[in-house]
Amino acid sequence: MEFANTPAPPYYAVIFTSLRTDGDNGYGAMAERMVALAAQQPGFLGVESARDGLGITVSYWADLESIAAWKANAEHLEAQRLGRDRWYAGFKTRIARVERDYGM
Repeated sequence: MEFANTPAPPYYAVIFTSLRTDGDNGYGAMAERMVALAAQQPGFLGVESARDGLGITVSYWADLESIAAWKANAEHLEAQRLGRDRWYAGFKTRIARVERDYGM
């Protein structure tokens, strides 16, 4: 895993925090497909993800319009439905504007 290669701010972060249900039930394959599909979307900048009980996935986007288009993508809509029905005991999505970033 490596850091997303984001541009200089401002840009947007979609923070998806989740608690999984038991078992994979097709989750792993769908998660990989969603990352690959998101990477093809206009405005996509990168993604970072971690799971240890509580899962956190942060995807980075150029603008709010790109985020809205991704949310409305037909395959992503199906993944969202399956998430509610099979994979998540609970989840929260937050959208934030990144004003600064720094690191080493």
